[in-house]
Amino acid sequence: MAKPANIKIRLNSTADTGFFYVTKKNPKTVTGKLEVKKYDPVARKHVLFREGKIK
Repeated sequence: MAKPANIKIRLNSTADTGFFYVTKKNPKTVTGKLEVKKYDPVARKHVLFREGKIK
């Protein structure tokens, strides 16, 4: 069976609140680590989220 094109990743907050988002990315087109500015409801502001592994 073929592997799926998209893999699940975890976006961890850089504000050290422990909040994270789960999203998908295509590793064939996006080769580097994903960094996105999103809303952190614990910090109550927009912060940078970096890609991490799902355990």
